[in-house]
Amino acid sequence: MGKLFKSYLSGPGVYKCHSCDTHLAKHGDIISKAFQSRSGKAYLFDKVVNVTSGPKEDRILITGLHTVADVFCSDCQAYVGWKYEEAFEESQKYKEGKFILEKAKIVKKSYSE
Repeated sequence: MGKLFKSYLSGPGVYKCHSCDTHLAKHGDIISKAFQSRSGKAYLFDKVVNVTSGPKEDRILITGLHTVADVFCSDCQAYVGWKYEEAFEESQKYKEGKFILEKAKIVKKSYSE
């Protein structure tokens, strides 16, 4: 296995893996904080970094049937959320290619610039 290359984010707020502090997303990339997950509140992000995806699977979520893939921290392999691969209802298509990070699985670090 080769060397792990990680992306490091900067800005007024960075969300990191709760287990190992690997950078995952920027506060400015949050689309919505009005989501729910297995562990409680969750955030919808436009972009995330330093994650790997599991296999795609169909799941019935609160908003209907979606094809999703769980996402894991690329450093410590902790589960952090999922990626929307496909939405079957027209009103949910905006989620495709977006990521859910579970609030219980991440921590926010504020940096002053």
